[in-house]
Formats: sequence, structure tokens, C-alpha cells
Amino acid sequence: MTVPSSPADPDLLRELLSGDARRIAPKLLGSVLSHNSHEGTVAVRITEVEAYMGPGDSLHPDPGSHTFRGPTARNAPMFGPAGHLYVYFTYGMHYCANIVCGPAGIASAVLLRAGQVVEGLHLAGVRRPTSKSVADLASGPARLATALALTTADSGRDALSEPFDLRLPETPALDVSSGPRVGVSGAGGSEDYPWRFWLPGDPTVSRYKAAKPRPAKFQSR
Repeated sequence: MTVPSSPADPDLLRELLSGDARRIAPKLLGSVLSHNSHEGTVAVRITEVEAYMGPGDSLHPDPGSHTFRGPTARNAPMFGPAGHLYVYFTYGMHYCANIVCGPAGIASAVLLRAGQVVEGLHLAGVRRPTSKSVADLASGPARLATALALTTADSGRDALSEPFDLRLPETPALDVSSGPRVGVSGAGGSEDYPWRFWLPGDPTVSRYKAAKPRPAKFQSR
């Protein structure tokens, strides 16, 4: 495992994140996101991500994205600036966290699907008392957000400044797998959207489950 290291100037990292989310997503594999709360610090090494685009991508519209039907108060952070968090509440019980990408005004983000807790194991375990193993602590987007204590109150906050820190690996991962996104029904989750990226063989990567289609209702993540 390479040691993560952010550029000395956070503006350089923000500039890097301002690119296409589909190209940024695999570069985030191996990066470490940490959150220093009043309880202590938990840091997670990212092992699985998914890219989501916005309504402005006319060549390849993304029906799986929260911004597919345009801006709302909920999805506003996805429109920028890059490097900020977009956290949403789903199924009435879970939070999921994204790193916003792309230039300001153009919606896109990378969902943090899974990771390995590399700092604050005890605290992460307290937050995730149902975990059966260390590998299970942040294996899945809801588990990762819980381990890092991220909620919708953090949506729109800057992931590149206190109390957060995002560090990219010195060397990008060379062995990366890609495939359809998890839990997105219809075209947005098909082979036409191989926008899920993960580190093959890593025990924290979540198991792939295709979404069950619901023809009577529009589905997004």
C-alpha cells in the first residue's frame, strides 16, 4: 500500500478534482479521507467508488444521477465547487458520501462506496457496532459514511480543509477493475455505464448486486 500524500497547495488538489468524474474516480482509489470530530479522528482508505455525471452531459446523460432532472436544494453541492462533500440520506436510514468533481456549475461527483479504516479503528467500531470484522467497518457506502460520522449536515462542506483531509496516493493504483454501478436500475446501471471502479482482491470492496427494476417509478441512486 502506497503512502497517501496531498499536494502542498490544496488548490492544486482542487484543480485535479475539477476534471471529469469518470477519470477522477479511479484516481481516488487508494486515497485517504479523514474526519476529525469531537470524538476523535477516523481515516478511511478508499477502495471502491462510482462516478455520477450531471444533466449537462448531453452526449452521455446519466439517468442514475441525482442531478438528472436538474438542480434542487438537495443536490446543489453536486454543482460545485470541486473537493466539497455531497452527502445524502437514503431509504430513510442511511447516509452516503460523495466527493464533488468537475468545474463549478457542472454537476458531477464520485460516490465513496467502500474503504479500509486505517486510523481510529476503535471509534469506527463504536459507530459500527454490528460489524463482524475490521474489513466490514466501511465496506459499503452507508457503512463508510457511518464510520466517518458523515451526515447531511456535512453536505457542501470542504473535504480539503479542517476538520476533513483528503490525501491522494503518491502512485495511482495500477490494477483497477470497472463495471456497472450498484443499485442503479435501468440504463444508468447497465454495461453502458461501467463507472464503478474498485481495487480487485481488496476484502473491503462491497459485493455487486444489480438493482431490481421498478418500471412504475423512476430510479436513481
